[in-house]
Amino acid sequence: MNLPPFHIVVPARYASQRFPQKMLADLAGKPVVQWVYELALKAGAESVTIATDHESIFAAAKAFGADAVMTRDDHENGTERLAEVAMLKGWSGDEIVVNVQGDEPLLPIALIQDAVRALAEDDESEMATVACPIHRSEDIFNPSVVKVVCDAKGRALYFSRATMPWDRDGFAQEPKIISDDYPALRHVGLYVYRVSLLDRYAHMPMSPLEKWEKLEQLRFLHQGIKVQVAVTQELPPHGVDTPEDLQALTQKLSSQ
Repeated sequence: MNLPPFHIVVPARYASQRFPQKMLADLAGKPVVQWVYELALKAGAESVTIATDHESIFAAAKAFGADAVMTRDDHENGTERLAEVAMLKGWSGDEIVVNVQGDEPLLPIALIQDAVRALAEDDESEMATVACPIHRSEDIFNPSVVKVVCDAKGRALYFSRATMPWDRDGFAQEPKIISDDYPALRHVGLYVYRVSLLDRYAHMPMSPLEKWEKLEQLRFLHQGIKVQVAVTQELPPHGVDTPEDLQALTQKLSSQ
């Protein structure tokens, strides 16, 4: 299937607990958010918009030629910021919009395109995300690694920090045996939405599942919304969460 029309929004929040002002941090001569914007431009989207809540990011985005919009500063997450951008832009309900995090300067373009195709090819799903195989057995038991299991149509059944599914026989042994056909995938935090879903998101209450797992995507599953999962074979490069991440990426980019 050819790539359908879609928009990209890059939420760029100024505050960050682990790394304040990271969007404007210098990465090999450019702000982190500029790397992400220039990457997004190559994905084939109809438009790429930086959505921020701070004048300094807005000014920086305008300085390097980006389309930027100021959004409210009371959004709880990037999805709410996307919903405001979709409203401001006047996008129709059937249009597709991708949330590309502003701190992922090395996100593979193919990942964005595969997720867009996955949603476009599934008329019943209202959003899509990405997952990859779990290559290390320790990740299966690591609560920081979010797992997803899918149905026969590739849609998410559940996301969890817990080990799922539980292999009753294999995990009863020590050391635990990991079957080659273990069905859980590692969730990758890239989301693609139909605008009509974003319109409804603000009115969806937090689900009990989301409250306990601290996983926003469970709000959608709790409401019966179908989530298509695009599968990639490798985990994408790590983003910029800490100053140490920034230093590592700077060294990587400088050596290329």
